[in-house]
Amino acid sequence: MYKDLNTSLRTIMTPGPVEAEPRVLRALSTPILGQFDPEFTNIMNETMEMLRKLFQTENHWAFPVDGTSRAGIEAVLCSIIEPGDRVLIPIYGRFGHLLTEIAERYGADVVNIETTWGQVFDPAEVILEIKKVKPKIVAMVHGETSTGCMQPLQEIGEACREMDVLFVVDAVASIGGTEVKVDEWKIDAAIGGTQKCLSVPSGMAPITFNSRVEAVLLQRKKIERGLTDPNTQQQTQNRTIRSNYFDLSQLMDYWSPARLNHHTEATSMLYALREGLRIVLEEGLEARIARHQLHEQALVQGIRAMGLDLYGDPSCKLPVVTCVSIPDGIDGESVRSMLLNDFHIEIASSFGPLKGKIWRIGTMGYSCRKKNILHVLGALEAALIRHGAKINAGQAVQAALDVYHNEEHE
Repeated sequence: MYKDLNTSLRTIMTPGPVEAEPRVLRALSTPILGQFDPEFTNIMNETMEMLRKLFQTENHWAFPVDGTSRAGIEAVLCSIIEPGDRVLIPIYGRFGHLLTEIAERYGADVVNIETTWGQVFDPAEVILEIKKVKPKIVAMVHGETSTGCMQPLQEIGEACREMDVLFVVDAVASIGGTEVKVDEWKIDAAIGGTQKCLSVPSGMAPITFNSRVEAVLLQRKKIERGLTDPNTQQQTQNRTIRSNYFDLSQLMDYWSPARLNHHTEATSMLYALREGLRIVLEEGLEARIARHQLHEQALVQGIRAMGLDLYGDPSCKLPVVTCVSIPDGIDGESVRSMLLNDFHIEIASSFGPLKGKIWRIGTMGYSCRKKNILHVLGALEAALIRHGAKINAGQAVQAALDVYHNEEHE
């Protein structure tokens, strides 16, 4: 006999997923509507409107792809990449490698430049490489959660526009927690994530793209045979988008007034996304970004007061992820296990060359609040003491409280 589903209550301080906003969880229990019910299509339209505000864009096209964040990345890349297209992907962490793998699978001629994990690129270096390799597309990660770094994008976007290069940005970790200015930075297509700063469960990938991308999609557009009018001759298409599910040209028809059927919409997830976006806009982007910066500052000051070192170049730190170097002689996984089992707190390890060397603490969305910051600092201090680490006991929480009290009195 299976038991009722009764999961533990965790304080989730990873770079994703994070704790879902309670109002989002409530929205998930909303009764199902048919995907072409006018009441539901109105929800679709409202979601598009709110996504435009989130991405700070005037683009017409802004909608979610059903699937995790990776689904949104793949949908954009597979829809604009044709075999042999040259794609420049600068790598400064794990997810630049992911962009590369997806692009290669769709036949791109990928050119990479790499920098040390924990640093980002000088925009001038990227622009020089664009001039050198003359790509059709430049694809970059904005916030690299594997290293806790954030790449400046505006100069690169401006250069891409001047050279008629499509600029695609993975903003999965940054959207809703720090500035992502699609129009101002001249980003042609951007992909967000629900399970990070939006505090919505994983399962949808908000995207937006402009008319430059739309022009490419229309050149590759093909309507499914089962949906075409048998009396209408469909032009033979030799440049068909390889994926059916991730075909943005078909998704455009689904999200347009035509409502041409493509898939059955993930109804409950759309309810959740709509509510998550509503909460973001209710708080206000400026206030939300300031909140993330405040709690980041409290966490950072607490970590430093404990005597621990931060990993990475502080000048390019991602505000919603803090990377902490694991002290010499300390078993990082044993500390993480103690945090989870004794304090019900989850923090993250890392990948590749940083595996076993750093912890990653996320301060994202609903998880980014004072109670959680103080809880993780106190618990981490206790766990490190139990593991014999030489730290400044009793200092971390006090340093964080100083940040909060100073903010209250300003």
